[in-house]
Amino acid sequence: MHRSRGEKLWYIPDGYIPETSAGQLTSHESICVLNTASEEALLNITIYFEDRDPLENIMVVVSGRRTKHIRTSSLHQEGTPIPVGVPYAIEVQSDIPVIVQYSRLDSTQAENALMSVMAYPIM
Repeated sequence: MHRSRGEKLWYIPDGYIPETSAGQLTSHESICVLNTASEEALLNITIYFEDRDPLENIMVVVSGRRTKHIRTSSLHQEGTPIPVGVPYAIEVQSDIPVIVQYSRLDSTQAENALMSVMAYPIM
């Protein structure tokens, strides 16, 4: 039996899906989750906005001893996706401790930019 590592609550304050892409790569963001435990992790994701109510209770499962890269463009709550071109923030709650990282590929210009940072854990 492998034990879980990390924290149960994580925040990513800077989310943004660019409206356009240039070249062959599509601009995107990912919530990267590592689950070191033998059992699966059940994530409850909330997306916060500046000017509208949050998208809440977006459920994602990460299998035991696996990683999952969750494209934010694939997340939706009752058919409502995260809009492109709108700033947002992410809350990730897990039923067991996990590790969360965030990455963004910005291909709005010919010179691509890749950003990757650790999410902020709440102990």
